[in-house]
Amino acid sequence: MQKNKIPLRPLLAVLGSILSVQIGATIAKELFPALGAVVTATVRIGLSALILLAVNRPGLKTLTRVQWKAVIPYGLCLGGMNLIYYLALSRIPLGIAVTLEFIGPLLLVVFSSKRLIEFLWVLLATAGIALMTPWNNTNIDLFGAGMALLAGAFWAGYIVLGRRVSAVIDGGQAVSIGMLFALIVALPFAFTNGIHLNFKSGMIIPAVGLALFCSAIPFSLEMYALKYMPTKTFSILMSMEPAVGALCGLIFLNEYLSLQEYAAVILVVIASTGATIGNRGNIGKITPDI
Repeated sequence: MQKNKIPLRPLLAVLGSILSVQIGATIAKELFPALGAVVTATVRIGLSALILLAVNRPGLKTLTRVQWKAVIPYGLCLGGMNLIYYLALSRIPLGIAVTLEFIGPLLLVVFSSKRLIEFLWVLLATAGIALMTPWNNTNIDLFGAGMALLAGAFWAGYIVLGRRVSAVIDGGQAVSIGMLFALIVALPFAFTNGIHLNFKSGMIIPAVGLALFCSAIPFSLEMYALKYMPTKTFSILMSMEPAVGALCGLIFLNEYLSLQEYAAVILVVIASTGATIGNRGNIGKITPDI
């Protein structure tokens, strides 16, 4: 495969994905009181699937057995990740949920790192996460924290499976088909939680915004990025999630940062930048790292 003529494109795709998800999370928080976490997640997945199918029009009949075997686990993992993360987000603050969830991708980096310098970026990202997590706060909902950690495990699986599926199928098709299987995972839980009773017509506009910002846009950008960069580079770049989440909280929710949180932002940005520069020469190669 030829190298991308502009290596910055996959990097910008990851950054755009991160920003999009955090904006969408603020929309989700507004829907939780009326719909609940499970129904909100299902609405997001369902509308995202419709949007992606309309835009990408994947050829389901032309998929090979190898492609089906790659895209089905990817989609199931996608559905589980969304449901579990929203359960966490409904019980704990956005910044804490994102921080705990990132432990999954961080462990992925640890297990795939081979050079000493890569462990330095991992240590810096870990320090940033530690600073952003109020370990001494006994008011944190334990169930919510546990769900965030479990969502992190699904996030790590999503990275690995997304990397594999992007090597055998076009990214737009992979996301579109994957969202269908994610919807299969979510629907039974949504009907159990009253999706047919609680969703009102006035919620359509914010629901579409949620689908675009939280699923359709970021997952498409991530599939593009995963095709052109190593999984460990992608994982460390995602360490910017807590920082971007904090900034979105400041902009959209008037949540101000403490000096400790600013220090955390600096650490994760340094880790992300260092990982990107160190792996810049690898961008454009599709060689599984794990």
